[in-house]
Parts: sequence; structure tokens; C-alpha cells
Amino acid sequence: MAPSAAAAAAATASPLSRLLLSLPNPSVKLPVSSPSRNAGAAVAAKNSTPVVALRRREAVAAVLSAAILSHVLPAAAEASGGECPLEVAPNGLAFCDRVVGTGAAAEQGQLIKAHYTGRLEDGTVFDSSYKRGKPLTFRVGVGEVIKGWDQGIVGGEGIPPMLAGGKRSLRLPPELAYGARGAGCRGWEPTSCVIPPNSTLLFDVEYVGRAVG
Repeated sequence: MAPSAAAAAAATASPLSRLLLSLPNPSVKLPVSSPSRNAGAAVAAKNSTPVVALRRREAVAAVLSAAILSHVLPAAAEASGGECPLEVAPNGLAFCDRVVGTGAAAEQGQLIKAHYTGRLEDGTVFDSSYKRGKPLTFRVGVGEVIKGWDQGIVGGEGIPPMLAGGKRSLRLPPELAYGARGAGCRGWEPTSCVIPPNSTLLFDVEYVGRAVG
């Protein structure tokens, strides 16, 4: 069977946004009580100490924020993958290796494990093995999955096979995906389908490696 289609999950906060929420806010100043009318100069000086300490903490927080973000922003950009130029095979399948693996190449007929995220062209995520916390196990190159997956992993027509540990982006034309029938349909109307008929699909595939069994 081809990977099952599921409804898009609700978006969660990114690690970057969680980090920003956890940092001190330099614009917020803690209330400092005023000295009483009968207090002397020594008491006033004592009460001014929290203000000085607070300003120092604000300055330190600002420096730390800048230092942390200078490392986090490039990491976040790397994690999102950014643009990956696609190479197009004669049959219309397009691919781009984001990470070239270092393990054995995928071979036709092998039982393998692969993680993936599938999206429509408008960016809607319709399925993800990462959200389930378990890679898909299937026999590659023998028609257990859609044609674009078999060729996108095993290779052919100018596409190299994936190596274990590799990550590849795929763009599948409808004829190498679910074609005119679509997938996840609950009625006759195309709007009832999780994957509408004649959809071009985008996949990010991680070839985990050969499965035991």
C-alpha cells in the first residue's frame, strides 16, 4: 500500500519561538518601592540598589539573547532546509538530496524503513511518519508504495539510489502519485479528498535503512 493520507496536524511552536518566550524581557521593569518621607540618605541609597541590579540584569539578558539568537537563527534555517534545487528526470519526477547518506544503497526488493512528510503544492501537510513517531516499513521497488516513491528511493532514469541515512526531497507528478483518483476521499466530490485528484505531491524522505525481517 502507498503511505496512508491523514489530516494535517495543528502547527506547534517552533524551537526558536519557545526560546524567545523563555528569555527575559528587558522592557519590563520590576516595581521598586519609594523611600519613606522620614528615611535618610542611607535608606534611599539602599533602595536604589535593586534598580542598578535590575539594569545590569537587563543588559546581561540583552547580550545573552543576541548571542543565543546568533547561533539559533542559522540552526533554524538549516533545520528548515531552505531552498533545494530540484533535478527533473525524464518521467517528470524531481529530486534533490538535502543530505547524502553514508550507508548502503537502497536496492529493489529490500525491506526498508523510511521517515517522510508529505505535502500538497500549497504546503498543506497531509501525512507525516514523524508525527506518529515511527518510520514506514515496506518493500521498496516492487509496487508496495506509489511509483514516485519506488523510483525516488531505489533510483533509475538518471536518479541515483538513496543511501542509508540520506534525506531527499521529491516532487511527484500525479501519474507517479495517486493520479486522477486522489486519496483519502470520503465521497464523489474532489473536495472530500485529503489528496485531491491529479495532485502533484511533495515529499521529504529520510531513508533510515534496511529493516530486519
